[in-house]
Amino acid sequence: MSDKLKVGILGATGMVGQRFVTLLENHPWFEVTTLAASAHSAGKTYEEAIGGRWKLDVPMPDYVKGMTVHNVADVAEVAAGVDFVFSAVNMSKDEIRAIEEEYAKTETPVVSNNSAHRWTPDVPMVVPEINPQHFDVIEHQRKRLGTTRGFIAVKPNCSIQAYTPALAAWKEFEPREVVVSTYQAISGAGKNFQDWPEMVGNIIPFISGEEEKSEKEPLKVFGHVDADKGEIVPFDGGLKITSQCIRVPVLNGHTATVFVNFAKNPTKEELVDRLVNYTSRAAELGLPHAPKQFIQYLQEDNRPQVALDVDYEGGMGVSIGRLREDSIFDWKFVGLAHNTLRGAAGGALECAEMLKALGYITAK
Repeated sequence: MSDKLKVGILGATGMVGQRFVTLLENHPWFEVTTLAASAHSAGKTYEEAIGGRWKLDVPMPDYVKGMTVHNVADVAEVAAGVDFVFSAVNMSKDEIRAIEEEYAKTETPVVSNNSAHRWTPDVPMVVPEINPQHFDVIEHQRKRLGTTRGFIAVKPNCSIQAYTPALAAWKEFEPREVVVSTYQAISGAGKNFQDWPEMVGNIIPFISGEEEKSEKEPLKVFGHVDADKGEIVPFDGGLKITSQCIRVPVLNGHTATVFVNFAKNPTKEELVDRLVNYTSRAAELGLPHAPKQFIQYLQEDNRPQVALDVDYEGGMGVSIGRLREDSIFDWKFVGLAHNTLRGAAGGALECAEMLKALGYITAK
């Protein structure tokens, strides 16, 4: 009998669910025992439920092909066979909020890729390298839910991963005004070029809801846990972010161009030093999916590039380049992160690894 924690994947047939399936193959701590999706897929084997809809450029792992898919709505049945679940369900936000709380109330921790609970005040929204202390709010959430081990934790939006790490590394210099444009891969919409041929040779200058997430979510990441209120209070200092989000004909990898003003006056050498020497609790804990070096700084004028850099540190690292002084703002730079690894399933998996390491996720 394996001593690994038993994991369920909610929304296992979608693109993020597929990414969870591949990342969890032979994981040292976790073992997938349950797959759940919509009623349409329930009762079929995973291979049958996927049909011709496997979206990744790596093959479907053999270990899941014959597993029977459960109905995600059968909460008690799914929860009975797992220690915790990853959530990547495709529902309305109200439905996601409700079903994730329903799972949590069965004493099953939920680590969610979805956005529905990102602004629930007592739900931690964590990048493990930046704000793991926000997991402290879980004790307050459990009181609200009436649970002893069940809770919900989420990861932030994929679009902020390409620039928020740099702002975190430069916290001592007090970033103030930030203007960011993100150039986002089509896999962020759960699609590939076969699904979305209109994207070939095209850009779309609108992604619904994305600009608000890009502007607001870093403020929650940089916030703090208010023990008296039992919630996370977003950062209320001088930092303001404005953004534009554009869909571009790239399969994987979100690129950001960023202009930033600081309250203090760092030199380029200081900025680069803080990037390359950035350390985190995630690396110290030796989490299986924590990059050894979270941020790499590239000196070449034509980097970072998706083709060359998106898979840095197995897709879990962040690449920064083209740092230079600006004629209007203080500094400008370009960032790149893998949106379905660092930004989605991989980020959620690393959150689960940290939650296990910190004792929040245990065997039932």
